[in-house]
Amino acid sequence: MANREALRELQSRLANRLQAARTEGVQASWLAVEAAGARYLFPLAQSGEIFPFANAQPVPYTHAWFLGVANLRGGLYGVVDLAGFVGGRAPQQRVETSRADARLVALSAMLEVNCALLIDRLAGLRGLDAFSSSSEPPAGSPGYFGSGYTDASGAYWQEINLQALSQQPQFLSISA
Repeated sequence: MANREALRELQSRLANRLQAARTEGVQASWLAVEAAGARYLFPLAQSGEIFPFANAQPVPYTHAWFLGVANLRGGLYGVVDLAGFVGGRAPQQRVETSRADARLVALSAMLEVNCALLIDRLAGLRGLDAFSSSSEPPAGSPGYFGSGYTDASGAYWQEINLQALSQQPQFLSISA
């Protein structure tokens, strides 16, 4: 029970910091998330609300990375397993311990796509000052990959341009 309350507090603090960053100016540039062991950065302006993990209602004849649809705060959202889409592999089964950390990150309403990305863990907000170096996206990477960043501990973070992702034909075509 204490873990659940601590997670709610973390989510609440992140939501407050996200809102403050949007209204007060650019203190943090990205929402940092982890999915299937990879680290990703979502631009704050393109990120929407963060929801606790919710099972999606499956939709037949869709790609494995499209988990279905979910009712999130009264809105119907398509749920995409980020690691499954980016990595091109079947979504992993989440055990109860990892479900506690899993979140759905909705795309910003300005992108006009009712979609939420399933991630394994929130890693907080990051600004450019959190990284020691940056690099161009790897050769042959998808068009929605932005720059790559390395933090002080040597961990690599890949920026994902959510607007470009939401316009990709592969992303919009969920039918298998």
